[in-house]
Amino acid sequence: MSYRTAAVLLGAAIFIPISFASMNSLQADSGVKSDKAAVSVLPPPPSGTATVMGGVIRDLDPVRDQFKLAVFGGGHPVKVLFDARTRIFRDGKPVKVRDLHTDDRASVETTLDGDNIYALSIHMLSKAPEGQTQGQVLDFDSGKSIATIATSLSSQPIKLYIPPNTPIARTGQTRFTDAHSGGAQLEPGDLISAKFTSGDDGQGVAQQISILATPGSTFVFSGNIADLDMHSGLLVLTDPRDNSTYSLYFNPLVFRDANLHQGDSVRVSARFNGQRYEARTITPVEPLAPKK
Repeated sequence: MSYRTAAVLLGAAIFIPISFASMNSLQADSGVKSDKAAVSVLPPPPSGTATVMGGVIRDLDPVRDQFKLAVFGGGHPVKVLFDARTRIFRDGKPVKVRDLHTDDRASVETTLDGDNIYALSIHMLSKAPEGQTQGQVLDFDSGKSIATIATSLSSQPIKLYIPPNTPIARTGQTRFTDAHSGGAQLEPGDLISAKFTSGDDGQGVAQQISILATPGSTFVFSGNIADLDMHSGLLVLTDPRDNSTYSLYFNPLVFRDANLHQGDSVRVSARFNGQRYEARTITPVEPLAPKK
């Protein structure tokens, strides 16, 4: 799980809005005819954790390079930004921005770009698209088999119907996956990743659910201290083996004599309390080598 998900799925990057209209004007003035040449002057797209959302495009604004996505599963429409770096497809074939239309069904690969949601790619489909989201279970109505989920990319919770045979499994660290015998069940406070599609009535229907963490579960994180605040008790850990980043919290009074420094390599045993990861032990280790 990345820093964004560990910190209740928030992230940060840099967004430089450059409209398609501006790009077209730039091409005309410079004599550049190749889309590839035009895109090459832009910085790389945001590199945060990507999430796929399925929904219907609303309020398309090609001047401001944005639209709202009515996400399958409910909740308020989500504003999504795009620019010349966004790849756009219709039924798998590359198309231009002018081929985007309000009311198109789309599967949108997004990432957080500061406080904005940025579209890495937009796949418009002739049939109802599948979606994928990560979030925290706020409520699970076992009678109706409906989960209410708070996600990082929607200001309002979404609701997913979970059919009886939907695969639900713990994933991630061995000590977490082995800590539960029998079929996994959803509980309020669980961090999950869900794949879903849209039912005939527009209701989000879960296809697969992975439980990433449950309140009270323990995890072990290893890596280098990227940021450290002894006053607030925040330790940001980056694992060089996969570049994953974790936001971990600790009691400053308990660890005031731990002699921690930015850049140190440590192993942290932490408990997920339903909101964040609380460090129980912090142990120095040999520096980890990046994965080749």
